[in-house]
Amino acid sequence: MITRTVCKNPRTTRGDLVNDLQRAGTKVTKATISNTLRRQELKSCSARRVPLLKPVHVQARLKFAREHLDDPEEDWENVISSDETKIEPFGKNSTRRVWRRKNAELHPENTIPTVKHGGGNIMLWGCFSAKGPGRLIRVKERMNGAMYREILSDDLLPSARALKMKRGWVFQHDNDPKHTARATKEWLRKKHFKVLEWPSQSPDLNPIENLWRELKVRVAQRQPQNITALEEICMEEWAKIPATCALSGDVYCAAQRKPVQSKQ
Repeated sequence: MITRTVCKNPRTTRGDLVNDLQRAGTKVTKATISNTLRRQELKSCSARRVPLLKPVHVQARLKFAREHLDDPEEDWENVISSDETKIEPFGKNSTRRVWRRKNAELHPENTIPTVKHGGGNIMLWGCFSAKGPGRLIRVKERMNGAMYREILSDDLLPSARALKMKRGWVFQHDNDPKHTARATKEWLRKKHFKVLEWPSQSPDLNPIENLWRELKVRVAQRQPQNITALEEICMEEWAKIPATCALSGDVYCAAQRKPVQSKQ
């Protein structure tokens, strides 16, 4: 009954199971429940947060994966990825735990769908390639298309030169409205950018997400107590991330299709 219940609803808590069994006339402890589930190779884990996907998004992501499945490693080494992220100075977002078996962390019943939203204490824009991190800047105002194009001009192009990207390098960003605006597409065309076509609702596929995770772990360890300190620490820790980090499977796993975890 315990195993059947958590397989049907992974968000069931041990307290729920104790109450259910008690109503059925059986008294057990939470420790007994944990031991029982462990014998069935089920353990309590934090639910993964993943984008909220519709069937059309699933098909687009599958199509993208199939199109690039056999791309040589050299092609991915010639890609610069960029994105924005929010970093908070105090604590971490709350988590929800689920019972799951090994390698089942991305099954729909074990995840928490998320949607993109604005706001936040500090917003950063950054870029990187297999040759290492590029520039990192703080976005102090609400970003619009014009500001985004200014960032690409002032920070992306110098990053490409500093990283010594090969001629014909490819630019990758997601489908945020600022990124896909007509004016932005026209600007990219005039600058002769090669842009990697990206499936919608797929920020989790961006390899820079792993680099953001690395940065946030480093920043959290230093425990900034205010916004000023948070910005300073972000810049310091970003500068400390070695170029070899971008080459490792931990950060560039999305491009290399290797399901590995970030070192923490």
